[in-house]
Amino acid sequence: MITLNVNGEKQTIDVAPEMPLLWAIRDIVGLTGTKYGCGIGLCGSCKVLMDGSPVQSCMIPVSAAEGKSIITIEGESENLQLLQQSWVELNVAQCGFCQPGQLIAAAALLDKNENPTEEEINEAMIGNICRCGTYQRIKKAIYHTVELKNKSVS
Repeated sequence: MITLNVNGEKQTIDVAPEMPLLWAIRDIVGLTGTKYGCGIGLCGSCKVLMDGSPVQSCMIPVSAAEGKSIITIEGESENLQLLQQSWVELNVAQCGFCQPGQLIAAAALLDKNENPTEEEINEAMIGNICRCGTYQRIKKAIYHTVELKNKSVS
C-alpha cells in the first residue's frame, strides 16, 4: 500500500511501487486532467507539482511520491486558479492537450517568482511542447496573471 497526498487529500492505493505516478493519478485516483503525452518525459503534458516543483509524472515511480505533496491541474492554489482564469480570458488553448502541463509549469514559476522576465518565463516553460504553437498566448497569459495578482494587491 502506498499513501499519496494528492491535491490535499490522502489517497491510499494498492499498486506496484514502480507504477508511474501518472497512471496512479489517472487510473487509480481518478484525476484525468493530467495527460499522457509521450511517456518518456519529453513533452510536459503529464506535469504535476511534487513538493512545489514541476515533475514529469510519467517518469516518477509512485513510490517516489509517497509522503510528498502532489498538486495536479485539478488542485487548488492561488496561482493555478489565476492562471486558469487568464487562460480562459485570453483563449490560450487550441486543442488543449498540453495545457495541464503548461499550467502546472507556469504555476510553479509564479510560486517562485511573482514577476518573471521574458527570459525567466522561457526558461521555466522549457520541456512543455505545444503542437498547436500557442507559446505566445501562453506567455501573454502568464503576464496577464502577474497583472491580476498586482491588481489584487493594490
